[in-house]
Amino acid sequence: MQNGEAMSPQDPKAPEAGAMEEQKPPSQSQGVEPTAPPLPPPSPPPPGPPEYPRPRLVFHTQLAHGSPTGRIHGFTNVKELYAKIAEVFNISPSEILFCTLNSHKVDMQKLLGGQIGLEDFIFAHVRGETKEVEVTKTEDALGLTITDNGAGYAFIKRIKEGSTIDRLKTVCVGDHIEAINDQSIVGCRHYEVAKMLKEQPRGSPFTLRLVGPKKAFDMIGMRTKAPKSSEGKMGNGRETLRLRSKGAATVQEVQNEFEERATKKVDDLLESYMGIRDLELATTIVEAGRDKKNPDDFAEALDSVLGDFAFPDVFLFDVWGAIGDVKNGRI
Repeated sequence: MQNGEAMSPQDPKAPEAGAMEEQKPPSQSQGVEPTAPPLPPPSPPPPGPPEYPRPRLVFHTQLAHGSPTGRIHGFTNVKELYAKIAEVFNISPSEILFCTLNSHKVDMQKLLGGQIGLEDFIFAHVRGETKEVEVTKTEDALGLTITDNGAGYAFIKRIKEGSTIDRLKTVCVGDHIEAINDQSIVGCRHYEVAKMLKEQPRGSPFTLRLVGPKKAFDMIGMRTKAPKSSEGKMGNGRETLRLRSKGAATVQEVQNEFEERATKKVDDLLESYMGIRDLELATTIVEAGRDKKNPDDFAEALDSVLGDFAFPDVFLFDVWGAIGDVKNGRI
C-alpha cells in the first residue's frame, strides 16, 4: 500500500471492525461502573465501666463428729454445698447425711434447709452405723415425720411420743432411711418415702434399713473454734444465702414476721397432711400465695412451681386459709 492511499475493505491486512471494538478499553459509557473504595473499619466501642469481681461468700465448716475447720465457697445449691464440704475433708459427697447450722448436735431445729445466714457455721453429719429394724404397724400412723437433705437422702426429723416408732428405741431422730423391705429409697423425696410408709399394711411386719449419723468419741477434741476472719462476709447479719433447687442462689433479707409465721404454719400443715417437714418447701408455698387474691390463683401458681407434689385440694384450701389468717392477724 502506498503512502496516502486508502485501505480497501477487501485488503486482507485490514483489521475487522469487531476486532477493533474488542480492543477498546471498557469505558463508563458502556455501563460498567467503577469499583467503590473499601469502607474504613468501624471505630471500637467506647470503653464501659470497669468490671469489679463479685464478693466471694466464704463459709466455715466442720464435720459434726469432730474435725479441723475448713472454708468453702462457690456453691449455689445443696448438692454443690455437699460437694464443696466433701472436697475440703477428702470424703465422698454421698457420705454426708445432712447439715446443721451453728451446732454440731443432731438438732432438727438447727437443720440446714434452703437458707444459710451469712455468718452461720456449717456442721456436716456423715454416715455412721447401719442398722435394720423390724416394724409392725399397730395403727395407721407410725409416728414419724420425714424430711430430706435435698441431695437424695430422706431421714427422720421427728418421732411422736408414744407412737409405734417411739417404742423402738433403736430408731432415732436423724436416722437416714436407706431402704424399706430391702428396696433402696436413696434418691426419693421425703413425701415419696412418707407415702411408702403410710401404705405399709397394718399387722404385717416390714424392715427398715437405717443409717445413723456418726457420733463423736475421742475425735471430739479435734473440733476447733471458728476463726474470727471476716473474709468474704457481707451484709448486716440480717441477710441469708437462699439455696434453690432450680436456679442460682441469691442473697436476700431474712423473712419478715408475716413470712416467718406463715412458713411455720405451712410447715405444720405439711407434717399433718403428708408426714414431712420442709421449711424450704413451706417458704416456696408462702411465696406463691403471698400476693394472690383467691384460692384458684394460688393453686395455679403453686402448680407452676411445685406441680410434682400433686397436693390434695383440702391441703391447698387449708394452706390458703392459714396464709390469710396470718395476713389478717388471726394467727
